[in-house]
Amino acid sequence: MFGVGLQEMVVIAFVAMLVFGPDRLFAHAARDELRTELGPEYSDLQLRDLDPRTIVRKHIMEAMNEPADDDRPRSRPLRADETPPFDLDAT
Repeated sequence: MFGVGLQEMVVIAFVAMLVFGPDRLFAHAARDELRTELGPEYSDLQLRDLDPRTIVRKHIMEAMNEPADDDRPRSRPLRADETPPFDLDAT
């Protein structure tokens, strides 16, 4: 295989593990495999994008930055002598 024997491959793998560390080495391999399997539309995929906390945070921030919908009915605080609305059919 490219003029590299088994012993040389072991040395290269060992040096790569020392330089990059096993976590980063395997994380990059997993990311590259996901990109290959998912296709070109996911070529910019990052593993941190798959973190559930990141996904929830992104959607919450998007919802907070959306302008308020003016078509929805506005509620007002009840007066002291007013009772809250009650729907018998809904209960």
